[in-house]
Amino acid sequence: MSQEMTVATPEAAPPPVRSSARVRWRIVGLVAAVFVALAGVRFITGQPMLTNIGTIQTTLAFAVPIGLAGLGGLWAERSGIINIGLEGMMILGTWCSAYFAWSLDSPWAGLVAGVVGGMLGGLLHAVATVTFAVDHIVSGVAINILALGAMRYLSILSYNDVPGAGAAQSPPLPSFPRVGLPFVADLLAPVRATKWFVVSDLASLIAGLTTGMSIVTLLAILLVPTTYWVLFRTTFGLRLRSCGENPDAAESLGVPVYTYKYIAVTVSGGFAGLGGVFLAMVASSIYQEGQTGGRGYIGLAAMIFGNWRPGGLAMGASLFGYTDALQVRGGGAAVHALLLLIAAALVAVAVWQWRRGARRTAIVAAVGAVVLLAWYLLTDTLPGELVTYSPHIATLLVLALAAQRLRAPAAIGRQWRKS
Repeated sequence: MSQEMTVATPEAAPPPVRSSARVRWRIVGLVAAVFVALAGVRFITGQPMLTNIGTIQTTLAFAVPIGLAGLGGLWAERSGIINIGLEGMMILGTWCSAYFAWSLDSPWAGLVAGVVGGMLGGLLHAVATVTFAVDHIVSGVAINILALGAMRYLSILSYNDVPGAGAAQSPPLPSFPRVGLPFVADLLAPVRATKWFVVSDLASLIAGLTTGMSIVTLLAILLVPTTYWVLFRTTFGLRLRSCGENPDAAESLGVPVYTYKYIAVTVSGGFAGLGGVFLAMVASSIYQEGQTGGRGYIGLAAMIFGNWRPGGLAMGASLFGYTDALQVRGGGAAVHALLLLIAAALVAVAVWQWRRGARRTAIVAAVGAVVLLAWYLLTDTLPGELVTYSPHIATLLVLALAAQRLRAPAAIGRQWRKS
């Protein structure tokens, strides 16, 4: 009599699930660690420009248009559409906001017109890429070129005979109201004067974030958590993201893929247009040709750094905005102090990679830390040419360190057709 024997095989353990609360606390901890390290560098080097009120406010001014462009890229790429045309959509936003704000003498008219102008650029990109299956990169580059030439032509028609304006700029524009709690800066002034480690730096941060903030800046900050909630906490966001991950599966479940892609790319253009509104009406109070300065492309880099998530995107935009603000306000001496911070960060990366078993990466990071520390100890400032490009260098460095943990939507850039 034979006896069957069954061997119980252990079930495969499910993959670990990272709770959203744990991820949020990790982000908060990382931001706090960076701030404490920055305060420590300020305390050691004696460079007040690293954390003073002016630097905080200038950081916001530089980070907001980059962050808005990045949010636009996030919406488009989560639906599977690469939006290289963000730069052109920002150009449309700058010109439309300036023209309507000047002609109607209303900043709110300029705000609406700038967003609508960017959305029209997004709609054009959606028609080309979704309906006609044009290559996403080709369509985006074409929009950038078209927007630059068309706005130049419209400026000649609109401003050539206007006093104080011309083919490359508009007349002065009305400004938006500013919000804040001005008494906070006065209350915290004695604390800031003490120059205590972390305490005075935190006081400067709070005062900088509560004094003289434009209403557009406040709107841009609120759009970050709003985007997170819409894309990651609603059914609409789940369906939109499914179009960027597996449009065939989404279609089989009844999701109108074309409609969601159209919505995402049009909203993407609206975010970029709002970034153009900020540049024309908040950052400078006048439209100028070439005002965007490549911020649409930098916004895409910030989005990639943030791993296609709003929180990480905001951190990337803040990084670029901070280094840009520091080189404008503090010059070579202030940026020179950052060498010490970057060296400390590379030491931390070396220890972390060594513990993970990535010996080669750890050694490279340790050597980089030693070189930067020696550079800091042997010099007092940095050359002006290097200081000017410090934001780009910092962004490339962070992208290089974070590249191994990035994951783009699976179907991004795919020329999808309905089956």
